Amino acid sequence: MNGIFIIAHAPLAHALRQCALHVFPDCGRGVLAMDVQPNVSPEETLSAARITMDQLGTDSTLVLTDLFGATPCNVAQKLVDGVNSRLITGVNLPMLLRTVSYRHESLEALVQRAVVGGTQGVMQVAITAPQNQARRKNDQNIYDHQQ
Repeated sequence: MNGIFIIAHAPLAHALRQCALHVFPDCGRGVLAMDVQPNVSPEETLSAARITMDQLGTDSTLVLTDLFGATPCNVAQKLVDGVNSRLITGVNLPMLLRTVSYRHESLEALVQRAVVGGTQGVMQVAITAPQNQARRKNDQNIYDHQQ
């Protein structure tokens, strides 16, 4: 089974992990998080990340970060270099829940599931009518009150 490691600006990483534990209470050992603090150097952050990733005890790890080009992502890029792991940036809760659901699949399949889950979880929600439902014959037209 793949490990999942969230590295993000404080307090996002631990907040996402708590959400995952709320939905999947049994995922605690396979999902770890590290909040990157603003007053800690990237070198210290990388050292702490290596220790945390080793605690997963898995052969392969999916690392999720919040923002491409920021310190968490830059640290994660160094972390995954040369080990059996993949890195995805732009983590959101739908992405994380998808990865937890499918963490038993191959690492490559998990990457695809994560990206799809993250992108499909972002959508505009209709306010006045259920989204993706056709109007029924007797539904009131929203313009009926206008002349």
